[in-house]
Amino acid sequence: MDVKSRGILLFLLLSSIFSTSFSDTDQILNSKKPTPSTSVHSLASSFAFQIKGNVYPIGYYTVSLAIGNPPKLYDLDIDTGSELTWLQCDAPCKGCTIPLNRLYKPRGNVVKCVDPLCTGIQSALPCAVANEQCDYEVDYADNGSSLGVLVRDYIPVKFTNGSLARPILGFGCGYDQTHPGHNPPPSTAGVLGLGYGKTSIVSQLHSLGLIRNVVGHCLSGRGGGFLFFGDQFIPQSGVIWTPILQSSSLQHYKTGPADLLFDGKPTSVKGLELIFDSGSSYTYFNSRAHKALVDLITNDIKGKPLTRATADSSLPICWKGPKAFKSLHDVTGNFKTLVLSFTKAKNSLLQVPPEAYLIVTKHGNVCLGILDGTEIGLGNINIIGDISLQDKIVIYDNEKQQIGWASAKCDGPSKS
Repeated sequence: MDVKSRGILLFLLLSSIFSTSFSDTDQILNSKKPTPSTSVHSLASSFAFQIKGNVYPIGYYTVSLAIGNPPKLYDLDIDTGSELTWLQCDAPCKGCTIPLNRLYKPRGNVVKCVDPLCTGIQSALPCAVANEQCDYEVDYADNGSSLGVLVRDYIPVKFTNGSLARPILGFGCGYDQTHPGHNPPPSTAGVLGLGYGKTSIVSQLHSLGLIRNVVGHCLSGRGGGFLFFGDQFIPQSGVIWTPILQSSSLQHYKTGPADLLFDGKPTSVKGLELIFDSGSSYTYFNSRAHKALVDLITNDIKGKPLTRATADSSLPICWKGPKAFKSLHDVTGNFKTLVLSFTKAKNSLLQVPPEAYLIVTKHGNVCLGILDGTEIGLGNINIIGDISLQDKIVIYDNEKQQIGWASAKCDGPSKS
C-alpha cells in the first residue's frame, strides 16, 4: 500500500472517530458512577484527539482532555519535551492564567510520597515522611516552571473502536506557575507531557494494558491536526525511522547525530544531536550551527528581492520584499530545502522545506523559524520544534526506542 492511499484511509478513519467522539460519548463521560478501568483491551487499540492551534500566530498546539468525575474538558499544550502532565490547580493558585472556574480542583485524591508514581517521577521533591503528599517541580527550557502536588483522577478516553475506558491516572496539580519572557503565557489549562518517562500519561496507559507505548502527532501547517496514543495510526509503509539515543534523558526524545544538507549539498554543520519537542513552536540550533545556517541562507538569497526587515520583531531574523507577502507561497521559491541526515540509520533523512522553517508575519515579512538556542540558555542543545514537524506524521515508539516520520495531510476533519 502506498503512502497516499494509506493517508486516505487514515483520513477516513479519523473522520469516523471524530464524528462520534463528541456526541454519543458525552452521555457516557458524564456518568455519575464511573468504574476504574484496568481491564486489558487489545494492545492494537488506540485513542485519537483533534488538535487545535498553529505555529504562528498562536504559537502552540493543544488538545482537549476530559478529566475528573464528572469529567470536565481541559485544553492542554501537547509537549513531547517533558514527561509530567499538569493542570493549573485551585489549591489556591499563584501565577495561574485562566479563570477560577477553569482550574482543576483536587478532591482528596493527592498522591503520597510512598506511592510508586511519586518515586518514579524525576521532578518529585524530596519527602521527609512517606505519608506526606508528593510534591513536584518542573522547569522548562524557556525558564518557565510549575510547582504543585501529584494527584490521581479519572481520565475517560474513547478507543478508536468506540469502546470507552475510564482509567485513573496520575498528573500534577500546579498551584505555582512562572512565565518569564516577552510573550504572554498560553491560555491553556496546563501541559500534556508526552515524554517517555514512567509518569507520562502514555506510559501509564500502557502499564494498564490499554495501549502500546506509542504516541504520535500530525500537525497541519494550516492549523490543527491530530494526536494519537497507541500504534494503530502508524503508516504501513513510507515511514523513515531513526533510533532514540539510549543516553538521553528519560524525558526527552533525543536522536542523532545528524548532518545538515543545504540544497542537497553537505555543509559544515555535522554531528547534531536533536530533541524532537512538540512543546517548542520553533526549531533551535546551537550558536555555531545557527550562524552557519544563517550564512548559507544569506549568501543564497543575494540578488533576490529580499532585504532585512529589522523593524519586524516577530522573530530575530526577518526579510521584506518589494510588497508585503500574503502567504508562504509568495516567498518560498526564494529559499532552499534543508535536510537533516541521521547517520545512525540508513537513508534516514528529515526533509525541511522552506515551509518548515519560515513564517510570514502579520507585517507581511518572512522570518526564519530556526533560532539560536544558545542565546536563550539552551547551550549546545538542538531542538526540532513544531515548525519543522508540520505536515508530517511523527511517531515516538517507546517500545522499539525509535522515532519515525512520513509526509502526511494532517488537516483534521470537521466535527459533525
